[in-house]
Amino acid sequence: MTTNNILWFRHGLRLHDNPSLLEALRNDCSGSESVRLYPIFIFDGESAGTKLVGFNRMKFLLESLADLDRQLRDIGGQLFVFRGNAVNVMRRLFEELNIRKLCYEQDCEPIWKERDDAIVNLCRSMDVKCVENVSHTLWDPEQVIRTNGGIPPLTYQMFLHTVDIIGKPPRPVAPPSFEFVEFGSVPSILAQEVKLQQIRSLSPDDFGVYYDGNPEISFQQWVGGETKALECLGRRLKQEEEAFLGGYFLPTQAKPEFIGPATSMSAALRFGCLSVRLFYWCVHDLYEKVQSNNEYQNPAGPHITGQLIWREYFYTMSVHNPHYAEMVNNPICLNIPWYEPKDDSLERWKEGRTGFPMIDAAMRQLLAEGWLHHILRNITATFLTRGALWISWEAGVQHFLKYLLDADWSVCAGNWMWVSSSAFEKLLDSSSCTSPIALARRLDPKGEYVRRYLPELKNFPNLYVHEPWKAPLDLQKECGCIIGKDYPSPMIDLAKVSRDNSNTMNSIRENLMGRGGSTPPHCRPSDVEEIRNFFWLPEDVVVDC
Repeated sequence: MTTNNILWFRHGLRLHDNPSLLEALRNDCSGSESVRLYPIFIFDGESAGTKLVGFNRMKFLLESLADLDRQLRDIGGQLFVFRGNAVNVMRRLFEELNIRKLCYEQDCEPIWKERDDAIVNLCRSMDVKCVENVSHTLWDPEQVIRTNGGIPPLTYQMFLHTVDIIGKPPRPVAPPSFEFVEFGSVPSILAQEVKLQQIRSLSPDDFGVYYDGNPEISFQQWVGGETKALECLGRRLKQEEEAFLGGYFLPTQAKPEFIGPATSMSAALRFGCLSVRLFYWCVHDLYEKVQSNNEYQNPAGPHITGQLIWREYFYTMSVHNPHYAEMVNNPICLNIPWYEPKDDSLERWKEGRTGFPMIDAAMRQLLAEGWLHHILRNITATFLTRGALWISWEAGVQHFLKYLLDADWSVCAGNWMWVSSSAFEKLLDSSSCTSPIALARRLDPKGEYVRRYLPELKNFPNLYVHEPWKAPLDLQKECGCIIGKDYPSPMIDLAKVSRDNSNTMNSIRENLMGRGGSTPPHCRPSDVEEIRNFFWLPEDVVVDC
């Protein structure tokens, strides 16, 4: 007898380290000899971040699904891709295919709770076993919250303390064996009813999503899928090993590279093309191997994979907070009276027309490629909020969620709250070290990054490339770019606006503290080092806090 099981892909778009896949391959029925597997994905307008999605994000998702389909076809199966309401699609599959078990990876963020609760209720009503596994995060966020006494750890250091009590995250599970598995098929009549799609022929255009960047400045093409992710992992581990041998860690943070091809694994982790547990343990095992050959050994710890731990922290903070990505109803977010733009200032920021080259280059790179270095994300976010334009971080979250390949709802919102001094950071007193001009001169001294994404400034000498409005008019004419005509003049007096914003923050702070209150516990970074690590700032940058 054969039992029919569904593996529902949502974020974990891979075959390696996939506990849900192993569970779907397991036969729970006594007397049964084999499993008939139905791997599926449902475009329901929400899953995998498709509610708010730009071209590059949708392209990456479609490539990831196509890669899964290719791998499954190599072993005699395929990925069934449907369009429609998840509950309606699942009900028809249960009815017509005699499904006995549904398996999927946990989506811990509260934005998925209504969908998942509806699926659990459907399974219960139709006597289908429903199994959820944790593998998109290193630890189960619910376990972290329970260990912390039933509430999320409100500071990063408290999070580290809590997971230290739990212990190290699980190692990746064994690879799947398809020896006693057959793959199911979907009858043509049912396929029409549940809108079965041919993933190989789908493009972002089929979903009404079109490219709105500048292809002429696009330098790096990101390709989705498990196959590409594992290939890139090999290169990234070589970079990690070089760093360990050189006596440092977090290579993309310690030595930020804006010009060469990025080695970030964040997009692959976001869609689950790469297992976060595999990445974590590969890096830590590599560190232990390098350290074993050193005369003076340095202990491992969360600092080795700090970016992954911040990701875990923000996930955990969002789990029971459906208003996490907004200000007014969010219990952990300070209510700051942001400017409600009635002009085109928000659009100028989005399109890279602020008149500040580092900001504009980054925003145009985002539209063109779907990715930004973490430092550039912080600079542009600071500029939109407390650093310059005084526009709410909520607008920034929505823009990044649409265009960043790796934007998670919880991680993206957490970063924006941090940078805007709204949460996770010393009360309205974040460091003032993210000036787009000062950092541009330090991070891009030759102007190579700016010239790549702002070709209109390509002829400006290094002295003026980050402040082109200071160039004499004769030089501007010689460079073929008149500021205010061919490239925008600065939209604000940055020095004045920064002072005004700082004074406003201080006034709000004094008002809050003057009421006899204390700093909210979720607005207390542990120390200056935490601020430095979050902003990815080297030792030579002064942190004013």
